Amino acid sequence: MKTLRVALLTPLLLFAGILCAQTTSAPKPVKAVKFGKLWDAHGKLWSNAIVIVEGDRIKSVTTDGAEIPSGAEIIDLSKFTGLPGLIDVHTHLTQYTDETPGKPMLKQLVDNPPAVEVFLARKGAMRTLEAGVTTVRDLGADQYEDIAMRDLINRGEMIGPRMFVSGYGLTVTSTAFKPGFQPPQGGIADGVPEVLKAVRQQVAAGADVIKMYASTGTDDDTTQFETYSYDEIKAAVDAAHRFGKKIAIHSYGPDGARDAVRAGTDSLEHATDMDDATIQEMAKRGTFYVPTIDHNRYYLDNWQKIGYADGFQAKTRAFIERNLETARKAHRAGVRFAMGSDAIYTMFGENTRELGWFVKAGMTPEEALRTATTNAAELLGKSNELGAVGAGYEADLVAVEGDPLADIDAAIYHVKWVMKGGEVVADKR
Repeated sequence: MKTLRVALLTPLLLFAGILCAQTTSAPKPVKAVKFGKLWDAHGKLWSNAIVIVEGDRIKSVTTDGAEIPSGAEIIDLSKFTGLPGLIDVHTHLTQYTDETPGKPMLKQLVDNPPAVEVFLARKGAMRTLEAGVTTVRDLGADQYEDIAMRDLINRGEMIGPRMFVSGYGLTVTSTAFKPGFQPPQGGIADGVPEVLKAVRQQVAAGADVIKMYASTGTDDDTTQFETYSYDEIKAAVDAAHRFGKKIAIHSYGPDGARDAVRAGTDSLEHATDMDDATIQEMAKRGTFYVPTIDHNRYYLDNWQKIGYADGFQAKTRAFIERNLETARKAHRAGVRFAMGSDAIYTMFGENTRELGWFVKAGMTPEEALRTATTNAAELLGKSNELGAVGAGYEADLVAVEGDPLADIDAAIYHVKWVMKGGEVVADKR
């Protein structure tokens, strides 16, 4: 009988031991990252700062070496200036292309199936991280490739920036009817009922944010015609907000911009030639402006590789100048900016060049940095987690060579080391 009791008790003890092991969490790895200078985005420039990282979060910031926990891994970046991980609020990561000789990048996107695009996108994702961008808001993808990519990164199956995605962007019908079977196109919506349905579809698919195209203008097209009525735009804004989602509205021109701001959009993308009344309304409402000036510079530099027709250069140069002048007016009026690159094709890794345009528009380097840190985090609804260096924030850190508060180029061209969520993802020292 005793033998039987022992035989029955042994599996129970083993099972209890397994449960105990499962409920006792392994200690989180601790790192101490030393910077010669550290701009924390909270208004303080530290000297000889030490950032204590526990797991994927920042535990504390100090200048006292005695506070480094015993056994912590020490990362000495005292030759460099530390910044929070930067945020790009307008990308298209799943529209990455290589520079395949003899094949325009536009054609590559058309020819590649969705699975291939997601696989290729890992290259652009790594280049984005190497530029110091640890978080992106990705605004528009085909076949919900962006949702797949976001989830793969979150599961650790792909290395890339933290992604907040929109699924399909809402757009009006722009193709002629063709007899025969036509598979439905994602995001196509005409009239208020269809707009409401399209918003609900993106939410149901798992989108973090809603995107709406309220005017013409993209790639080599710099036209500015409004495509949605105010009522349709308002319906999209209200529906997004009812679901607890923010909305980004694309408008190259002033009319779509005016109606988007009046309707209550959270951010306005690209808008050029805005009138003073719209700009003042943006300042009053706190609407974020994402001018994406630099992406047209990229198009000019690469128009032949992309596959654009000759002759678009002059109109694009003129558009850039008007885009920059609109940004100047908005900055003077007190409009809040967030940095968005509109990176596509091979532009990944050049994400932060937008900051240079912001300085040209009249910002100080520190004001420009805020567009990619605290401002961008607020737009994402993540002010207490991203965009700054402090206790409780995600352990996203960047080391740059030089002084980015004196010369913004230090943050654009001289990134030497990047940490995302407590893990080193780029080291170019």
